[in-house]
Amino acid sequence: MNTRRNLLQSTSAGFGWLAFNALHQQWASAAAPPKTINPLAPKPSHFAPKAKRVIFMFMQGGPSHLDTFDWKPELAKAEANKVAKYMGAKFEFKPRGKSGLMISDAFPELAKQADDLCMLNGMQTRTNAHQMATVALHIGNETFVRPSMGAWVVYGLGTEAEDLPGFVTINPAADNGGAMNYGSAFLPATFQGTRLSTGGGGVPDLSNGRLSDAQQRKQIEFIQKANRKMLEGDPGNPELEGIIQSYELAYKMQSSVPAVLELEKEPQHIRDLYGLDNADTERFGTQCLMARRMAEKGVRFIQLTSPGWDHHNGLKDNLGRQCTSIDRPIAGLIADLKQRDMLKDTLIIWGGEFGRGSSYDNEPYNGRGHNGRGYTMWMAGGGVKGGFTYGSTNEMGDTAETGIIGTHDLHATVLYLLGINHERLTYRYAGRNFRLTDVEGVVAKDIIA
Repeated sequence: MNTRRNLLQSTSAGFGWLAFNALHQQWASAAAPPKTINPLAPKPSHFAPKAKRVIFMFMQGGPSHLDTFDWKPELAKAEANKVAKYMGAKFEFKPRGKSGLMISDAFPELAKQADDLCMLNGMQTRTNAHQMATVALHIGNETFVRPSMGAWVVYGLGTEAEDLPGFVTINPAADNGGAMNYGSAFLPATFQGTRLSTGGGGVPDLSNGRLSDAQQRKQIEFIQKANRKMLEGDPGNPELEGIIQSYELAYKMQSSVPAVLELEKEPQHIRDLYGLDNADTERFGTQCLMARRMAEKGVRFIQLTSPGWDHHNGLKDNLGRQCTSIDRPIAGLIADLKQRDMLKDTLIIWGGEFGRGSSYDNEPYNGRGHNGRGYTMWMAGGGVKGGFTYGSTNEMGDTAETGIIGTHDLHATVLYLLGINHERLTYRYAGRNFRLTDVEGVVAKDIIA
């Protein structure tokens, strides 16, 4: 006979099991079970937010800022004069939009959205190792297991999506931290990210071929009737109340998630906007369109991942292909959100775990090594200034000199834009109050519109 646990595990690719497991871990880890029926219900912010939701685009491997968003003409001169092993940009930079933001030809479509971009050219991280820098970007700590940024956001604000997860990660990397990068650590597990995979570019199949929707509803109602009868004999039992809620959430998710991801129903002009019918852009375009649809449904934190940015050699060709794969999809997402009047309260974050060095790496293959001392990330929408550059690196582009934003500063700024005081968003664990920004973090208020 099937047990209730087996039923949940087999329901819609494990979404039922996810909901049950989340609540089960919550009961086990929390000092006192929460009194709220739905721990993901929307919560008030500390102050008026600029953004309602986040779309975080993680470029795994460390994209070269020097060939994309941080114009350094002195590098080209140094290369021409054969000074050390300096290497100039492999793509031409031009002023873009009314703002004149300098963006290279590696991003011709994104360059058309320059006046919505806020360049953060003074980024820094404390390590040049992929795993440590990746984990730090996602959870705020290089060495200890901590809740991820998305988990903290949903813990602090809940979600407006009643029948979808509050935090979704699409095609996350399996290495360099893996599930830790979207986990909840000591926070209740209901706040962890739900992983989705698009495979080769298509939408995941979440259907259950064994039972019809009506049959599943009937089966769940039978189980819920037994659970409610047990609750009558033990009123107020948080575990029984949680189990009842978990079954309802699982059922809602298995019916709502496939509907949200039915991209084939989008009109052709939207498919063209995101590049869904082009082999070069289909995979990331699918992620971007899924993100827009989930944002419309109220999902609080959506993460997309693009692997393959670790260019130690063959920089121009390899970087060119990577940029092409995301250029139209990201530009399309920004344009789509704008025309739906959603960009103003959707914070888009783009970047990798670090940048690249100013010198040749693996000469003569024209690659760049890792560099965490200074690099670029950018934001758009969600209350940040558009067509704006904040911070700078030195003339060779390898060390941040002004407007320096470290990992904790980045996290503090993201939370601020969501209406959260990063010093007040805490969770008590092991005898102390923890927070995403540890004991650091300064909000970059100069980038806020």
